[in-house]
Amino acid sequence: MKKNVKIFSALLGLVVVAACVLAGGAWYWAKKLPVNMSAERIDYVVPAGSGPRAIARSMQQAGIDIQEDAFVWMARLTGLDTSLQAGAYEAVRGDTPWTVMERMSSGNMLQTRLTIPEGWTYQRIRDTLANNPQVRQTLGEVSDADLLSRLGVEVGHPEGLFYPDTYVFVPGTADVDILRRGFLAQQELLEQLWADRDPDLPLKTPYEALIMASIVERETGHSQDRARVAGVFMNRLRVGMPLQTDPTVIYGMGSAYEGRIRKRDLTTDTPWNTYTRAGLPPTPIASPGKASLLATLHPEKHDFYYFVSRGDGTSEFSANLAAHNRAVAKYILKR
Repeated sequence: MKKNVKIFSALLGLVVVAACVLAGGAWYWAKKLPVNMSAERIDYVVPAGSGPRAIARSMQQAGIDIQEDAFVWMARLTGLDTSLQAGAYEAVRGDTPWTVMERMSSGNMLQTRLTIPEGWTYQRIRDTLANNPQVRQTLGEVSDADLLSRLGVEVGHPEGLFYPDTYVFVPGTADVDILRRGFLAQQELLEQLWADRDPDLPLKTPYEALIMASIVERETGHSQDRARVAGVFMNRLRVGMPLQTDPTVIYGMGSAYEGRIRKRDLTTDTPWNTYTRAGLPPTPIASPGKASLLATLHPEKHDFYYFVSRGDGTSEFSANLAAHNRAVAKYILKR
């Protein structure tokens, strides 16, 4: 009997020692032993709904030599298996399995930026999204009408609806989700500024303000001229005078525009030709920024009906056609 007790005690001691060795080895593997990697930095994506085993396989496919079963057991024993978040991550040479897992549990994701400058057209925004390797493409064959339907947009044209800004996003974010953020940002800003607009504007709706702001955006890049340019267009709207602004003509020309406007372009009618048609064009011609929206909704009050570029980014303003012709001769014809 005593012999059996001694044997059992010895075996129990061996089991305890083995368990300690295993625990120590597991601890060393998890927190001290760097993961083998095929490069200094490796980006990888954790799809939504992935469990620890699927995540380990995703990392292996990316070039991170994580031990699959050990990773699964570590996740389960620590309780982190239910908190690993989907998204894009970056592993760095020297990371341990625990570092990698903790990063995914806390949602410390890889992020990137995409900038949409003021004055960009919708087509340029779509092209930029389509050519960005960090953006997941879902809109390749989707029509503009279908896109607007997805976004819940009531107007029938996408131009001007997306706020120009720098968007920080996780690689693998869908193109439609970035556009949705831009649309919601533009709508929120427009509603806010429209509610505080000058009371006597010749604009009936926030959408008309968006159209006018897009024209102001394309007409001047000089911040101090924006409100004055907006005032010129408001004066013209009030008296029924055509806006006669070249950027709308260019927009209406589409791919036919080759860098300069000819006289025949000014007389060729399109829905956006503000030389042949009075009033506002049917849609915006670009995405206006906040400064142009503010200038449109709080235009400078003056008696100017004309302006011409001085060639240095600023404009010369005139109250009548004779003064305007003199300004054209000076700044454009160089007489």
